[in-house]
Amino acid sequence: MRLLRYVYSRLSEDLMLLALVLAFLALIAMMPEKWRLLPQLVEWHTIAILAGLMVLSRGLEDSGALAQAGRWLLVHMHSERRLALAMVLFAALLSAVITNDVALFIVVPLTVSLGNMARLPIGRLIIFEALAVNAGSAVSPIGNPQNLFLWQLSGDSFITFLVAMLPIAGWMLGVLLLLTAVAFAGRRVDVNLDMTRTYIHSRLFRVSLLCYPVFLLLVEFGLTLPALAGVLALFLLCWRRVLLGVDWLILAIFILMFIDLGLLAQLPFMMKVADGLIALPGGEVTGAALLSQLISNVPAAIFLAPFSEQWYWLAWGVNVGGFGLAIGSLANLIALRLSRQQGLWVAFHAWSIPMLLVSLLGAFLLSAVLG
Repeated sequence: MRLLRYVYSRLSEDLMLLALVLAFLALIAMMPEKWRLLPQLVEWHTIAILAGLMVLSRGLEDSGALAQAGRWLLVHMHSERRLALAMVLFAALLSAVITNDVALFIVVPLTVSLGNMARLPIGRLIIFEALAVNAGSAVSPIGNPQNLFLWQLSGDSFITFLVAMLPIAGWMLGVLLLLTAVAFAGRRVDVNLDMTRTYIHSRLFRVSLLCYPVFLLLVEFGLTLPALAGVLALFLLCWRRVLLGVDWLILAIFILMFIDLGLLAQLPFMMKVADGLIALPGGEVTGAALLSQLISNVPAAIFLAPFSEQWYWLAWGVNVGGFGLAIGSLANLIALRLSRQQGLWVAFHAWSIPMLLVSLLGAFLLSAVLG
């Protein structure tokens, strides 16, 4: 009974989780024969990577090192606007190197720690960091899953793909930086340094930081499950409180997302939808961006790829589609989930939807010029 009460309370508090559960019930009622195929719809490789990154990012947060890094930023970035621009640029550049999801697991906990040191619009900062990783990751073949998938399909070199994505990524990041300068005030950030001193658990910090590249390297070599098992075993033996502090319900949300989107893609009318989307003005760019608003940009890239060989226009579209509705990119959901801020969903869309419209306009103009 206690477990049922817990599940009910979380469902009533978490609208995203509730929507996914209701969508699952509706879809499985339409296709009851798919019950046995449900495990195959989940990208377990991605779920395992997320689990490992969640534990490592929590280890960094609990070590106190992120809070200390935030103290340094507050001391050296004397205004709210300068701090916001620094965090947006950092998130964007980091996402191009270590993927957008991983960047958020580092940047968002750091940002949350800033709220303990000074009066800042933390929720708005996290929103702009989510937008930043979508913009920054767009330029790199390894910046996000959809780029990696389409890069492999294209058969082109790393540099060729990067050059092809540079115009739209540059446009999105440039617009975002201008929007950041407008959205954050130039007021001075007052910090009581005596109130910001934190104890750093050096060993926890060093181990968590070292495990990041080791974990990603093992994942690169196809050893995701051993890597996850190693991380879990290490923290279970040495820092059990870190595991207890992880929001494991995130994994349930992503599992439900994979199942719901997988079932949705199997509905007969979705094939007609694909043809109709590509036939829209702007072709693959428009179609991919709009479909991303319904089923997220990674599934949109996978779904539309068989219908077109215009890999770069598809890549432009799904990366632009990371803006707009929160479901447009899994990175958006990660940021909102990690933020621990109430009422952030409405505020997110107030900034993300204009970013979608301006980015889509830029994509039209650039594609017309570049042909």
